[in-house]
Amino acid sequence: MAARTQPAPSVWTRKQPESDQPALSRDAIVREAIAMLDTDGIEALSMRKLGARLNAGATSLYRHVATKDELMEVAVDEVFGEIAVPAAGDGSNWRSAATEAAGSFRATALRHPWLASVLGQAGLAYLGPNLMSFSERLAALFAAAGFPEPSRAIDALLSYVIGMSTTEAAWLTTVARSGSTEADFTASLMPAAQRAAADHDHLAVAYATDVPDPVALRDAKFTYGLDVVLDGLSFRLPTP
Repeated sequence: MAARTQPAPSVWTRKQPESDQPALSRDAIVREAIAMLDTDGIEALSMRKLGARLNAGATSLYRHVATKDELMEVAVDEVFGEIAVPAAGDGSNWRSAATEAAGSFRATALRHPWLASVLGQAGLAYLGPNLMSFSERLAALFAAAGFPEPSRAIDALLSYVIGMSTTEAAWLTTVARSGSTEADFTASLMPAAQRAAADHDHLAVAYATDVPDPVALRDAKFTYGLDVVLDGLSFRLPTP
């Protein structure tokens, strides 16, 4: 007789324990963890430091999340609850809806700079209720639009958004560490960039003028690339 397959252990499949501290719950733990991640980054997060901020021992935390990896799963899912995906409707608005969803994902990833970089390492985070709801809404949107393989369209869209968000978040983290505004930090790099590009024809032209508002430039780059992705996806729709 074949052995029965055991379900993968997951924070999502375990019943939440009664807390020995009334103020301590998984929700409270996750909120504080996200605050730490946003402020100090992944490297600074530990169960010991988190317990100290919550006035609780690490043992108390482990009753709610067994490991730091599980904590990250729950934190990722919590943040996914901030991403807006418009209703699918009849699918005629798929492009504007996908644009809104992509923009909301990007904005969320920039509010939480650690998010995009950990998505591939977040274990079973995809089992979380918020991430499942996000995936379901995107699937409904692309299915209503008529895409024969909605999951492939979703993968293409998210690969672009996650890639761009990861790069932007890393850049903004560097800017924040410099203590300067983004505009000042960018301006400080221009002389060195212009010198380095002087011997390269195309790059010399690109760096010949001062960089415009860096926020507007990032927005324009994101929008351009997103339009290219959506243009490509539109060719995958069946011909009416």
